[in-house]
Amino acid sequence: MTNIFIFGNSSVNAAETVVFTYKTFRRTLPVSELTKLSETGEVSPTLNYYLQQTQQEPQAVRDVLNRQVNVDTVTLDRTLNSKIGEFLLDQISQTIHTSSNQANRQALRSAIVLSSSEDNQVSLIEIIQNYPTNEVYVRADNLARTYNQLSILTEGLRGWLGIR
Repeated sequence: MTNIFIFGNSSVNAAETVVFTYKTFRRTLPVSELTKLSETGEVSPTLNYYLQQTQQEPQAVRDVLNRQVNVDTVTLDRTLNSKIGEFLLDQISQTIHTSSNQANRQALRSAIVLSSSEDNQVSLIEIIQNYPTNEVYVRADNLARTYNQLSILTEGLRGWLGIR
C-alpha cells in the first residue's frame, strides 16, 4: 500500500495550512503548496524536501490527491447524516481531523459536501481545500485507506439507490 500525504488550498473559511504527520515526521505547510502540486505537478522546494523525507513520489501523491469519486451531493449529504455515514466520517477523521480532534465529524461532513456541491465529485485535495478550519491535520500514512473509505461510501450509495 502506498503511503501518501496531502495539504490544502487557502480560501475564505477554509484551511490555510496543513499539519501532516508521517510516522514520527510532523510538518506544517501552506495549503497552496499542495494545491500547486495537484494542479500543475510543480513541487516547491519545501514540499520536495518533505516528499524526500517521507520517500514519496510527487506523481503518486498528485494522483491520489486528484482521484475523483463520483457522488450525488444531495444523497451524499443525507447519507453522511445517517448512522452509516457517521461511522464512515469517524473512520475518515482518524486521517483528516481538526487540531483539537473535536468536532471532526462535523468539519469533515462539511468539507465533503462542499467539495461535491459544484460537480458531484469529491477528491482528497478538495476535502482539504474545503476543510472549515484554519488548520487541517492529516495522517499521511492513512491516506490511501481514506481514499478507499470514500470509494466505499459512494459505492454503497449507488448500491442502496440501485444506481450503476
